[in-house]
Amino acid sequence: MLAIALNPATLITTFDPGSLIYLFDMIGIVACSISGTILAKHKKFDVFGCLLVSIVTAIGGGTVRDVILNRHPLFWMVDMSYLMVITISSLVMQIFFHPNSKRVNKFLRLSDTIGLSAFTLIGIKVADSMGTNVPVALLLGVITIIVGGIIRDMICNEIPLVLQQEIYITAALTGGILYFALHNLGVRDWVTDIATMSTIFTLRMLAIRYDWQFPTLEWKY
Repeated sequence: MLAIALNPATLITTFDPGSLIYLFDMIGIVACSISGTILAKHKKFDVFGCLLVSIVTAIGGGTVRDVILNRHPLFWMVDMSYLMVITISSLVMQIFFHPNSKRVNKFLRLSDTIGLSAFTLIGIKVADSMGTNVPVALLLGVITIIVGGIIRDMICNEIPLVLQQEIYITAALTGGILYFALHNLGVRDWVTDIATMSTIFTLRMLAIRYDWQFPTLEWKY
């Protein structure tokens, strides 16, 4: 499946849903593996510590999603490409990424945003294929991306990104709503998927660029 997904001729000429979604899934896996490795290495974890953080970041959310949906066997247990891709991407980052680089935060946010875009879409499509209603599918799409990030941040002794004031879950929900809107309008699946990911990515990057944040609720008296 991985070889099919990475075949540009197949994707361009046929837009096969299976291979395209698998490619999106692998993009999310690589992005989350990189974000986990960057943070772990910045915290001076050893090679196995970085690898562990990258694994839980990449597959943690999808695992929780599938357990909730009673979807067995778990995806990474039957397709070893997931663990293989996580391991390779983590090791490459450990070799070439300097933990004291001034761009640590930028790399972390970029890879996290790519993972947000891909995993929200994957989570929604998996939940939708299992017959869940729209609100539940949106929730599971969010769970797919935030659980791994929360575990990553807790292991690295950081305040989880999703618990801060940044626009994160909102970007995922906005993309998810767009997904179902386009789907109900009969737009082709691959167009809907790309539009959903692009919307999430763009909204999140704009929020980072212009420092968009939600205000805290506070009663002044």
